[in-house]
Amino acid sequence: MTLWAIVPVKPLRRGKSRLAGALSEDERTNLNRSLLQNTLKTLSELKEVEEVLVISRDPHALTIARNYGARTVREDGQPELNTALKRATVVAQVYATGAVLILPADLPLITAEDVRALIERAGEPPTVVIAPDRHGTGTNALLISPSGLIEYDFGENSFQRHCQRAKEAGARLEIVNLPSLGLDLDLPEDLELARQFELPKIAR
Repeated sequence: MTLWAIVPVKPLRRGKSRLAGALSEDERTNLNRSLLQNTLKTLSELKEVEEVLVISRDPHALTIARNYGARTVREDGQPELNTALKRATVVAQVYATGAVLILPADLPLITAEDVRALIERAGEPPTVVIAPDRHGTGTNALLISPSGLIEYDFGENSFQRHCQRAKEAGARLEIVNLPSLGLDLDLPEDLELARQFELPKIAR
């Protein structure tokens, strides 16, 4: 199975706006940059991932991605995550990738070992592997094999929708519950939880 990881990235100065009450704009920008760098470093350690593709409308984020050896796609048009991911997947399919792993750049506890564990659950296609967020409502990682098997449906309560799409496609559905993949930084309480691990990338 050839596997590409696709990492969607919001503009670094605009991402994590819901943390505005806890962090200044500069602190949020630095946090977003550090999280992106950590995600790219983690993926670079995985021989199972053939290529990393970052899609963003932020030139700085794309430059960071290229510095880590990732391929890049400049997002244009109206900002919409599912549309951006579909475009990035088409790019991956041009290179005959067999599967795609959608991984956001806001998982502060992410480790190569846990991403590898998720990948190993894929097995033979057709398969969909989902790592839900810690609330069991959102989708924090999504592996689709073969690529294009289901439509992306990120947004509020996306976990159940992705599960339903997998079932409708006749795919084997695997759910991976791991703390490092379950915590994403959306709200101040997520930030406080991440700080308990004394991670240097989390601003104080």
